[in-house]
Amino acid sequence: GLTEQEFPNLLSRYPHEFSGGQRQRLAIARVLVLDPKVIVLDEPTSALDVTTQKQVLQLLQKLQKQRGLSYLLITHDIGVIRAMAHQVLVVQNAKLVDSGNLDHILNHSTHAYTRLLVNAGYDKK
Repeated sequence: GLTEQEFPNLLSRYPHEFSGGQRQRLAIARVLVLDPKVIVLDEPTSALDVTTQKQVLQLLQKLQKQRGLSYLLITHDIGVIRAMAHQVLVVQNAKLVDSGNLDHILNHSTHAYTRLLVNAGYDKK
């Protein structure tokens, strides 16, 4: 989670002195102070390396379970969608073109744009 060991000398450091992952965790901590029910996550892992992405997603999942949070997740990353989403809305050119539960979107959608996105970024291991 969010521990003091992750942020030595927190108050004496400038934002650019923190790693990308630390900045994401600090942003999460800032919003949690407000005790929200819903958090908007706009590309929450886009600038992070794979290891840090995984850590941030695990933290978000843990906080969701512990606090009963809901997320409005905005991303182009199918891996993030796969890890985090329950319900998915697909938007193309500011128009909603597809929606459904995660399984439907990843495996059963017939919409061309949805299939394009899924096939472009989804590793079907």
